Amino acid sequence: MQEKLVMVFMAVVLAFVALIGKITYINASKGSGYTKIVLEQQQYDSRVIPYKRGDIVDCNGTRIATSERVYNVILDVYVMLSDEKYEKPTTEVLETVFGIPEDTVREIIEERPDSRYEILAKKISYEKAQEFEAIEEDDENYSDVRGIWLEEDYQRSYPYGRLASDVVGFVVGTNEGAIGIESAYNDILNGTNGREYGYFNDDASIERTVKASKNGNTVVSTIDVTLQSMVEQCIREFNEAHAGEARPGQLGSKNTAVMIMDPNTGAILTEASYPDFDLNNPRDLSILYSGEQWSAMSEEEQLTAMNDIWRNFCVSDTFEPGSTVKPMTVAAGLESGILRGDETYDCYGSLHVGDYDISCHQKTGHGTETVQDAVAFSCNVAMMHMAEKIGVDHFLRYQHIFGFGEYTGIDLPGEAYTEELLFNKENMLDVNLATCSFGQGFNVTMTQVAAAFCSLVNGGYYYQPHVVKQIQDGDGKVVEIKDPVLLRKTVSAETSEQLKPYLRAVLEYGTGINAMVPGYDIGGKTGTAEKLPREAENYVLSFIGCAPLENPEVVVYVVIDEPNVARQETSQYVLELSQKIMAQAFPYLDITMKEDYVPEETPAPEEQTENNGASEDYTSYSENYEDTYSNMDGAYIDEDYTPDLDGWAEGMPLEYQVPYPEEESL
Repeated sequence: MQEKLVMVFMAVVLAFVALIGKITYINASKGSGYTKIVLEQQQYDSRVIPYKRGDIVDCNGTRIATSERVYNVILDVYVMLSDEKYEKPTTEVLETVFGIPEDTVREIIEERPDSRYEILAKKISYEKAQEFEAIEEDDENYSDVRGIWLEEDYQRSYPYGRLASDVVGFVVGTNEGAIGIESAYNDILNGTNGREYGYFNDDASIERTVKASKNGNTVVSTIDVTLQSMVEQCIREFNEAHAGEARPGQLGSKNTAVMIMDPNTGAILTEASYPDFDLNNPRDLSILYSGEQWSAMSEEEQLTAMNDIWRNFCVSDTFEPGSTVKPMTVAAGLESGILRGDETYDCYGSLHVGDYDISCHQKTGHGTETVQDAVAFSCNVAMMHMAEKIGVDHFLRYQHIFGFGEYTGIDLPGEAYTEELLFNKENMLDVNLATCSFGQGFNVTMTQVAAAFCSLVNGGYYYQPHVVKQIQDGDGKVVEIKDPVLLRKTVSAETSEQLKPYLRAVLEYGTGINAMVPGYDIGGKTGTAEKLPREAENYVLSFIGCAPLENPEVVVYVVIDEPNVARQETSQYVLELSQKIMAQAFPYLDITMKEDYVPEETPAPEEQTENNGASEDYTSYSENYEDTYSNMDGAYIDEDYTPDLDGWAEGMPLEYQVPYPEEESL
């Protein structure tokens, strides 16, 4: 008996050994094939775990762009059909809670009854998600609702709507920044999607592997939301006041823009322009067009209109600056040693240059005036006399030193290419030198003028203009600081100090007197430039100023392009707007006031052009004059140019380079 049992046991053992050997052989030789067959019979599940795009916040941490959690409604058709009693209550919940028609669900059931993942609705609100979660937890009334689940996602949102619209920018598609900071810092704001892997067996058991998503970083801008709101309100009120005034059916100006900068760092505190748009609905151009007008436009015309309003005027648009660059002309003469500052000039209303009589805005002339008077009264004739002494070589060199014709490298997309919008040594005639001295005959951007003026009043330091100051991770930890970038010296400290009384005189007794804000020591310059074609009599009005003048803490630059008024050349419009902005901005920014200031009642401002005289800075030279400058205002964007957000600065041609401050004795 024992022998039989031993033999049976041995037979069983041998059978197991043979079986194991066969299995080992099959696994080694054909295992992958059998594995594939088995896996093909199993239901797989794999879904993306979306990352949260980083916020854009202002300098005080206030969110101006964020990503809000939303939900996608997912239907597991296979589960819903696993029992016939699930179908009706599940379909009813989909319709009553999420508004998904029963017909849509029926169609999916017929076409894909075994589907485990059908997206029925996207971007469902948190409130709707809460409503559904309550149903899920109610086993008493909704126990037969099966196969519905919510997938987390994110939707870009802009809490302040239109605020700083062309600076902040918006996203399109799958988190792709279109313009503004959203575009320039797109890679920093974006994160990396995660993924959840797994598979279902027939009994619905599941094995999962999760790779977590990595959220994007937060971009901290230099923009101050409160200050930006003040400025935009002032701009809006100006345009509403003059809407339809001279051009029926049009806004109060073609463009109105304001930049407020810290001259000691290059940080842009405010960059506003009008017309603007709603970042939450950027394709809504109802501010410019009625529904009927929009419908009548072709797709190409609509696209052009959208690109026009999305374009950042301060960065991408160019124009002839007018008299705001007259201090740069004086600085070029002083810095090159050609002017001393004690010269006097005689203005009789015009100056004959080449074959033409070039007018001063004051047709009756300013008489004998000092350099300070020439700046204060914005005298074209005196500027032309200075430019003649300075000469083409020095004048052009200082144009480039002040950044005209150069990229500023601002960390925003679409910076205008202006190198070809200036004269050069080969094509600048005497008459061109004369007109360029008072800001006609070459194009600039607002960013270029603001950065140049900052250097003029801060001791000669040209800082890179920028709108971002640091990068933070999702927990608020600073991972990168955008330190101020000093690019070059434009003028010496001595020249900077010498110019300040001239700029103060503009507001004390010159063309900018009506921009004065009581209690503050302000220096600045007005500008009125006639646009091409000259016969159209369209103008760009501007004012740029700083405070306190002795040690500037802020620079304000205001531009009104073609105000919708009967006499566009009247500088009072830009002076009133500038005064209104500075009167609100300076107290908010806690700008240092005059120590001996005693408040007193100030008289209402009088309507004024440049020096209360004749209106324009630029007039026809003579009846037979043909303008040799033909670069119209507008966008001159170099699509191939991308600022270096780490180094930012673009190299300047060697012939225009000047030493950095540490390379020279000051």
